[in-house]
Amino acid sequence: MKRNEMMRTYIIGDVHGAYETLLALLSKLPEDAEVVFVGDLVDRGPASAQIIRLVREKGYRMVLGNHESLMIDYGTSFTKSYPDSSNASFLHTWYNNGGDATLFSYGLLEYTTEGLLCVEDEAAMAQFLDDIAWLKSVPLYLELPVRINDRPVVVSHAPCADVWHHHDDPDGQETFREYALWHRRDPKPESTIYNIFGHTPVEFGVEIEDHFANVDTGCYMKRYGYGELSAFCVETQEVVNVRRVD
Repeated sequence: MKRNEMMRTYIIGDVHGAYETLLALLSKLPEDAEVVFVGDLVDRGPASAQIIRLVREKGYRMVLGNHESLMIDYGTSFTKSYPDSSNASFLHTWYNNGGDATLFSYGLLEYTTEGLLCVEDEAAMAQFLDDIAWLKSVPLYLELPVRINDRPVVVSHAPCADVWHHHDDPDGQETFREYALWHRRDPKPESTIYNIFGHTPVEFGVEIEDHFANVDTGCYMKRYGYGELSAFCVETQEVVNVRRVD
C-alpha cells in the first residue's frame, strides 16, 4: 500500500503507567496520526494495565522496552507461584523498578497492615497473562518507511544504532537485544541509521541531533526539567508535549 504523503507519524516516549497524561498527549495529536511507542508503557505509574488495553484496542505500534521485558520475566514468575508470591524475594528487583504498581493496576496486589499481599481474581489474572503473551510478540525495533537526514529511521527502546549491523545477524542477536533494551550512551555520529529511542530521561524536552532523537522526557519524574510526556513527529521533527497529569 502506498504511503499517504500527508501521514504524520508520532513517536511517543516512555509513559510508565501515566494513563491520564497519555490521554492528554494523544488529544493534541492529529486524529489520523500514526502513533508509535518506544516501550516502557508499564511500571512506576498507577495505570499500566489501562495503557496496555488502550494500545491494544487502538492497534498502536510499539517496540519492547526493558520494563516490558521485566514484566514478561518477573510477571511470569509471579503467575507460577500466585497467589503466594507477593513477598517472594525473586520479585524485589521488579518491585524496586515499579513492578508493584503494575500489579496494583491489574488488581492483583494490595497493601495491607501485613505488607504486600496478592489478590485472588481469576479475571484479572487472565488479563495479565493475556497481556504478557501479547508483549512477547512485540518487536525490539521498527524500521519506518521514511528517512531523516538521508538515514533510514529506526525506532528502538534504547539506542541501538552502534550495533545496527547485528540486527539481522543470528550470531549478534544477544548483543543487539542488550543494546535495544538497556544501552544508555548516545549513538556515535557515524551510525548508518537515524535512531529514535527513549529509556534514558533527558531534561527540558526531546533531544534532537543529526543522527538520533531521544524522546524520553521523564514523564514519571518530579525533578525540575523533567515530568513531561513527549511525541516526536518523524516527517516534520515537530515536538508535542504535555506536563505530567498527577
